[in-house]
Amino acid sequence: MIAESLKTWNLQLATEHLNEKGYVVVENLLDKNQLATLQNEVNDLFIQERKSPFEPEDGPSHPNDAETETFILENYSVSKNELNRIMRRIRHTRALNKNTPWPVPPSQVMKLFFHLPLLFDDDQSQRIMNLPAKSTSALDLIEEPHMLDLVKSFLGRDCVLSDIGATSIGPHTEEGGAWHVDVPLGQLDEPLPDFPLTVQNAWMLDDFTEENGATRVVEGSHKSRKKPVWSLQQEEKNEVILTGPAGSVAMWLSNTWHRSGPNNTDYPRNAVLCYYSRSWVKPFSDYRESIPEETVRNLSPHLRYLLGFSANGIVRG
Repeated sequence: MIAESLKTWNLQLATEHLNEKGYVVVENLLDKNQLATLQNEVNDLFIQERKSPFEPEDGPSHPNDAETETFILENYSVSKNELNRIMRRIRHTRALNKNTPWPVPPSQVMKLFFHLPLLFDDDQSQRIMNLPAKSTSALDLIEEPHMLDLVKSFLGRDCVLSDIGATSIGPHTEEGGAWHVDVPLGQLDEPLPDFPLTVQNAWMLDDFTEENGATRVVEGSHKSRKKPVWSLQQEEKNEVILTGPAGSVAMWLSNTWHRSGPNNTDYPRNAVLCYYSRSWVKPFSDYRESIPEETVRNLSPHLRYLLGFSANGIVRG
């Protein structure tokens, strides 16, 4: 923790803590009304998407599809139905891209190009993608001035939003997530860059506790310039549990080792994740075509830029 509220907020101290430890927690950044609105919108989306999961279109099969299925099953705890949905998303996206296959095995594919499970932990946990097209209150988090200043102190003024989504760690998911560093570092050779390419903000919609799956980080791991072993069971020295009351936010650098913790309670643990990158790093998601036009017109120019407008490769000639 670096601040209990905005009354004790200090950008320099937060920057120093993040630089030294690889993470920081700022408590009670959202007021009660902001928090309640965000909770209601996101909780409704979780319920709606669980009742009616996204059913993608399909596309032609490819010889490497069997290898892709095996890779997904080895790395994510997904049901048969969710595995089938992921594979349809992959085939449909490939068809939209002139049926162009990946030139490398799925284990080497940049995760920017890979569809993640929306239901995982055997359907007990859930992920909402494309959040800007679904929640207006989530858009307010992207430009929150205190955290955006902190983001820019590491990524520079010319940074963009790489992704924003919501996660729900289901009750009695006792393993937790695997240790990892964030995209694109997982695909880079060691030693990793000695500066962050991206940073993650986890907005706590519920209290984050040791018992309900609060994010774990390995303090100081961002200085190792190494990647952790992808493991659900491995214990790490210097593990810190990022706890805080609902309405707080935790931030960590992309090269800090982290994972979601096990949830041993009877209730889900929900959060909104805002992921920022340097402008020259490919974003994780492209929002330019998915956000309704009437919503885009009402956004500030800076927020539009953060979402990818005028921050992408262009047609030349």
